Amino acid sequence: MRGISIEERAISLAHYIIDSKDTVRGAAAKFGVSKSTVHKDLSERILRINPVLATQVRAILDENKAERHIRGGMATKLKYDHLKEKKNVG
Repeated sequence: MRGISIEERAISLAHYIIDSKDTVRGAAAKFGVSKSTVHKDLSERILRINPVLATQVRAILDENKAERHIRGGMATKLKYDHLKEKKNVG
C-alpha cells in the first residue's frame, strides 16, 4: 500500500474489515502491513478521521475478539486431525 497516505490506508482498512469481516491478522496480510499498524489505524486513526466508520469497525473487531477462542480451538482440532490422518496413512 505504498504511495497512499496514512489516512487513506486507515479508511481502506476500515472498509475492508466492514465488507469482509476479516480479522486484524487477515487485514494485515492483505494490505502488507503489520498487525500493530492495522490495530492503530482501526482503533485510533479512523476515530479521528471518520467516527461513524470507526463505530462500524469497532463492532466487527469486538465480534472477532469474542470469537477468537473458538477459531483457536478449531485450528488446533484441524492440526491434530491432520497429524492423525498423516500417521494412519504413513
